[in-house]
Amino acid sequence: MRQLAWIIVATLGLGLAGCGGGGGSDTPAPTATNTSNGTNTPVNSPSVSSSNTLAVDASAVPAAVNSTNAIPVTVSATGIQNQPMVSVTLCAPGTNATGATCTTIPNVLVDTGSYGLRLFRSVIPSATFAALGAVNDTGSGLPLAECADFVSAYGWGTVHTADVKLGTEIAGSVPIHVMADSALTASVPSACVTGTYLSAPTALGANGIIGIGVNKQDCGSGCVNTPQDQFYYTNAGNVTTATLSQQVTNPATMFAQDNNGVILEMAQVADSGSTTATGTLVFGIDTQSNNGLNGTGATLIPTVSGGNFTASFNGATLFNGAFLDSGSSALFFGDLTIPHASSSNSSLYIPTATVGRTATLFTGNSGTATVGFNIANGFTLSASGNNAFNDLGAYSSGTLDFGLPFFYGRHVYYGFTGATSTGGGTGPYVAYVSN
Repeated sequence: MRQLAWIIVATLGLGLAGCGGGGGSDTPAPTATNTSNGTNTPVNSPSVSSSNTLAVDASAVPAAVNSTNAIPVTVSATGIQNQPMVSVTLCAPGTNATGATCTTIPNVLVDTGSYGLRLFRSVIPSATFAALGAVNDTGSGLPLAECADFVSAYGWGTVHTADVKLGTEIAGSVPIHVMADSALTASVPSACVTGTYLSAPTALGANGIIGIGVNKQDCGSGCVNTPQDQFYYTNAGNVTTATLSQQVTNPATMFAQDNNGVILEMAQVADSGSTTATGTLVFGIDTQSNNGLNGTGATLIPTVSGGNFTASFNGATLFNGAFLDSGSSALFFGDLTIPHASSSNSSLYIPTATVGRTATLFTGNSGTATVGFNIANGFTLSASGNNAFNDLGAYSSGTLDFGLPFFYGRHVYYGFTGATSTGGGTGPYVAYVSN
């Protein structure tokens, strides 16, 4: 399990399933479980019974795109369902994101469960890449490298600095991860190798990942004084430490303004799925007229430093085992009363008819909130040719990973650790509005 990003990569027969809750957390990361028995037959073992009341679809409408602090998000055909994408402008560091070195890279996966910008070297033009600053290890002076260790896949690449522009918001000299950089000749450290190597955009279904969850750095204080073998290395392949300023960093925490959080707002889609979906990524919380949390009546949930919180489902309490993660393409949870496929390439829920489930979220100060969600037959959805689904689910024990299906029809807020807003107080926290 990657403590950098808790990116949960579950094989759905659709490709990689997404990214989940973050590095530097106070608790271990939950992992997606594939209960493979080598077949593609439904599993329907006895379990605690669940109610079967279908949830009403959320209906909140995304804010208008203004190309300043609100940029467009799209879901379309990438080879993997439910992947929210934005375009990111990359420039030489220290240029205020201007000049001939700038390039705009489309189809970057919006991941609220990880931290930092990760791009494949192949999608960065050579002129731009040559202008990026290499980040060097403090002790040896050698360039830094990093592994991105996922559940069933891994990335390996170099660390560079760049100016990053989203709308008109600019983050200057941000450390970013350049995956599959051919200039890095050191072999991937054995501690990083987990399943499939993310060697190219086709392996991820995206040109990169922009991690905008509640943390600032991808590792945090744990990597400053002690080498962690699933994080930073020199380009010679030796594990090393990294200061906070050297670590791959959430760009949205480095804006000059609107830097206390983000809001991901996705328009609702049909229950049978849609070929495309649209939304808006808004920067800042309670800083402008389009990013208010105060007065919205949102469900507000304080989290631990990785963005996780406590919830109960199906008679079990999951202590800090729930999170809201746009990088996960499905709703991942454990419910053996719903038939699910069990094979080497799929754990999709496949009920004969759509079922409804509810979970209780602990909102702090002994408060709770109930949220409902629906699960349709994943094989039927996948065969439809659509790309956006609000009721796609997959079996995963011991966690409640509210992936992108949860986001449709909602405004979902992420308050950054240590930052404050009028409506949310001091982060980390998450919040959501459903209408």
